[in-house]
Amino acid sequence: MTKKPKYYIVEASALPEVFVKVAEAKRLLSTGEASTVNEATRMTDISRSAFYKYRDSVLPFQNMMTGRTITFQFLLHDEPGVLAAILQIFSQKGANILTINSIIPTNGSALVTISAETMDMTVSLEDLLNILEQTPGVVKADVLAG
Repeated sequence: MTKKPKYYIVEASALPEVFVKVAEAKRLLSTGEASTVNEATRMTDISRSAFYKYRDSVLPFQNMMTGRTITFQFLLHDEPGVLAAILQIFSQKGANILTINSIIPTNGSALVTISAETMDMTVSLEDLLNILEQTPGVVKADVLAG
């Protein structure tokens, strides 16, 4: 009987350096910046054996979330146009909104949950979150589930 794998989301700075380098080597190969494993491992300063050992176990969060339904949670200032600006960003970046839930604003803030399909996004999940966090009126933006 095989064990079902467990997955964890861990911030990159908490990982051993080899995992981050394996993810970078995989990125170099997928973008064509490196044409062979040997070239990618030289560019990232890891051994080929380390690459092969971890390549199937290391996957950047944004790649793992591609093509999935992601649930975002926002804390927003209760101001006209803030939610519209967020929805416009989702649209511009190719995310398909599935649901929007909001509670009645209290103390000038509203909690909003948005579920979106990410298959056609033109930016990484990390980049989308950064853009959303910089939107005027957004106090906080997080990924709840995916």
